[in-house]
Amino acid sequence: MSDAPGTFHGIGVSAGTAVGPLVLVAAAPTPPADEPATTDAAAAGAQVREVLEAVAAGLQARAAMADAHAKPILEAGAMMARDPGLVTGIDGHLASGAGITHAVSAAVEEYCALFESMGGYMAERVTDLRDVRDRAVARLLGQPEPGVPSLTVPSVLAAHDLAPAETATLTADTCLGIITAAGGPTSHTAILAAQLGIPAIVQAVGILDVPAGTVVAIDGGVGEITISPTEAEVALLTERKRRREAALAGGTGKGCTKDGAPIALLANIGTAEDARKAAAQPVEGVGLFRTEFLFLDRDTMPTVAEQTATYTEVFEAFGDRRIVVRTLDAGADKPLKFADLGPEENPALGRRGLRLGMVRTDILDAQLEALAAAYQATKADVRVMAPMVATQAEAMWFAQRVRALGLPKVGVMIEVPAAAIRSRGILYHVDFASLGTNDLQQYTMAADRMQGELAELLNPWEPALLDVIALACEGGQAMGKPIGVCGEAGGDPVLALVLAGLGVKSLSMAPGKVPAVRTALAAHTMETCQQMAAAARASITAAEAKAAVMAMAAPVLADLL
Repeated sequence: MSDAPGTFHGIGVSAGTAVGPLVLVAAAPTPPADEPATTDAAAAGAQVREVLEAVAAGLQARAAMADAHAKPILEAGAMMARDPGLVTGIDGHLASGAGITHAVSAAVEEYCALFESMGGYMAERVTDLRDVRDRAVARLLGQPEPGVPSLTVPSVLAAHDLAPAETATLTADTCLGIITAAGGPTSHTAILAAQLGIPAIVQAVGILDVPAGTVVAIDGGVGEITISPTEAEVALLTERKRRREAALAGGTGKGCTKDGAPIALLANIGTAEDARKAAAQPVEGVGLFRTEFLFLDRDTMPTVAEQTATYTEVFEAFGDRRIVVRTLDAGADKPLKFADLGPEENPALGRRGLRLGMVRTDILDAQLEALAAAYQATKADVRVMAPMVATQAEAMWFAQRVRALGLPKVGVMIEVPAAAIRSRGILYHVDFASLGTNDLQQYTMAADRMQGELAELLNPWEPALLDVIALACEGGQAMGKPIGVCGEAGGDPVLALVLAGLGVKSLSMAPGKVPAVRTALAAHTMETCQQMAAAARASITAAEAKAAVMAMAAPVLADLL
């Protein structure tokens, strides 16, 4: 929202500062209101197929030149453009007489509604679908495909939202910062910006009314945007950037508080390429290895040999550093073509994660067999955990299966409030637990984390969420079992202090966030962290909780944001 002339505020999702000209991502063309009805559905269908193939080929060509992170994102978009079900839906609208671009738009929206009802991973693919639609509609209208224009000079990018296919190809060399009018703290744009080290702000309503070419200054830590900044304002921002770089320069070694309480700082990864990059960074290991990327968008399950090769590569990259592996987190919200359990009324609360594994034991057992083989080949510090555990019985069932294969440590994800409430009983059966704060928050607040309008309820500073985390940590302390955090909350240098004070023993995040978290911990004693946690939990709102902690913080903390 606009707070004062020349100033906007949104939600800061990737810390850092930048000054540069504003480049607007043009709105995608919409189907014309006066578009003629389709009279030859077969000819129109052939034209649509030709256009969708051109869109797919374009995305595939970009994927061929992209790095390992962007490649699967672009390839996923190409697969959607070639989805036979989408074409069938378009044919249905053409047959009823809809204009050709209206038919494309209507069929895509039907798919989007289906994906949104599934929640989770599939809901995140809605942006990809609409990106395919926009490219196809533009081609059908004889216009250039929409998207990020070529950045000939370093610039700040502004858009309503950005498709993964667009953000995946951005670099910090030409994109100084990202501002979106929509999106949320856990959106793809937010996560990727943090990985790339690009300052980013979401939910900046009104930013698209600022003329292109206007110089803007942004602070991704506090979510502030200054329009046409004065020399004094630029100097202030430059000084803030200098202080942040100076504060981060001293952060090396293992994570610990000022008085020496260890808090392990770990990386989140999803692929072998992620592992190689993260292993080169000063992290203490991996706190979350998302293995589902091996399974998604496939017609058949990856073989044990395929899985073993990938796991071995990841384990070898980290040597003797720990690697926490999450078993396949798929199911109703991340449907697999080879493991379809049928339609569900509420897939977001359906058979996903371990619930799928308990039905399709062949999939889970094959993955555990591959993990065990990779462990035997490397003798790495491997710790295997199950997603979406809700009960003590589920934890016991999973632990027995893991230990039967000789894997050394077994744990669970705490993403369901029930698991946090009953953490003592669950931890009786396993060696550790990790808090998935993204899902834990949406289930605690009953707010879909993909719905930007609910961003206020999805603030990780919500005292209710902190209370749930505290319950989980109390169980860990009672059982002498460590609790970690692998959700986005772990990468916030201020919130990291509260999590440490609540009893969290490790924090996992995008590797680029580790230096700020390390510096914040080193500036505060454990006693101070515990006092901060108590003050945050005693607050009424998320804003009050953060303000209470900042009031108790060392001055260096302001320089990290």
